[in-house]
Amino acid sequence: MKTADLGSWIQRFFHEYLARHRNVSPATISAYRDTFRLLLQYLRQKRRRTPDFLSVESLSPQVVLGFLSYLETSRGNSVRTRNLRLATLRSFVRYLTDWLEPEVPTVTRRILAIPFKRQVKPLLGFLTRREIEAILEAADNTWTGRRNQLLFLLLYNTGARISEILALRAQHVLPATVQHLEVLGKGRRHRTLPLWRKTQRLLRRWIRDNQLGPEMPLFPNRFGEPLSRFGALQQLHKSVKQASERLPSLRQRRVSLHTFRHSTAMSLLESGVTPEVIALWLGHESTNTTHQYIEANLTMKRKALEGLAPPKSKAHSFRPDDKLLRFLESL
Repeated sequence: MKTADLGSWIQRFFHEYLARHRNVSPATISAYRDTFRLLLQYLRQKRRRTPDFLSVESLSPQVVLGFLSYLETSRGNSVRTRNLRLATLRSFVRYLTDWLEPEVPTVTRRILAIPFKRQVKPLLGFLTRREIEAILEAADNTWTGRRNQLLFLLLYNTGARISEILALRAQHVLPATVQHLEVLGKGRRHRTLPLWRKTQRLLRRWIRDNQLGPEMPLFPNRFGEPLSRFGALQQLHKSVKQASERLPSLRQRRVSLHTFRHSTAMSLLESGVTPEVIALWLGHESTNTTHQYIEANLTMKRKALEGLAPPKSKAHSFRPDDKLLRFLESL
């Protein structure tokens, strides 16, 4: 294998480094694969370069910066997605540096100096209990309606990620009494989550009516295959639209499948559950992630503010007398 053959090193990066040496999850493999697939498509369409004949040296900061700009402008990707793609490419360059030292071209090493973009973190959106009930009640009595109602109820009951729920098979509903649900989250961490009696009843009926075997997907599409994330999102948009006719507050809301997870965390927080327990419930690797829900809880902030009293002091305004200071104050 030629050192300059970029395609061969990309294959080794996936087969040897990611799969064998690091044993990363299939979800990580898919995310890294999508980055390189988009990069190669960009090189072929925008720079007229055939992927089969690329060298390692062709992976330069100019190419990567152009690719990142293409993601944001042409594909409409967010800054967060742009940074994730860059992280993948930087990981690949570090791999090349470890295995090809000192043969990695200097121009390729400079990719490691490309910075991540700063981004504004929006407040976490969540649904009130009344809004969730309206979405659940919007489902009709058809097969699709019953499936959607169970899916949305399970998302709110467990606070699980949509990928964790859609990956479920009938055998993951534990045990025959259906009192708990076992999910496999990020980092291959297993979690067993308790279920409400209403959820248990609907799950038992769903499995019985559809005669689901242990290996069959818990939430199939009309072809019997696992329901896709896009398909679930389309069904959610329909339910929200129907629910907004009875609850106008939903018309101005941007509701995603992940919103149920935020709503579960906020409900637990408002019920007095500590952030540490919520982190274990949601499968967060760090409690710092869970603390974002505290930032979004305006009710808790108001209660905290009620315990404070404004200081009794006269406010003085600062008036700079220096021209340079006045300039700086005007910025």
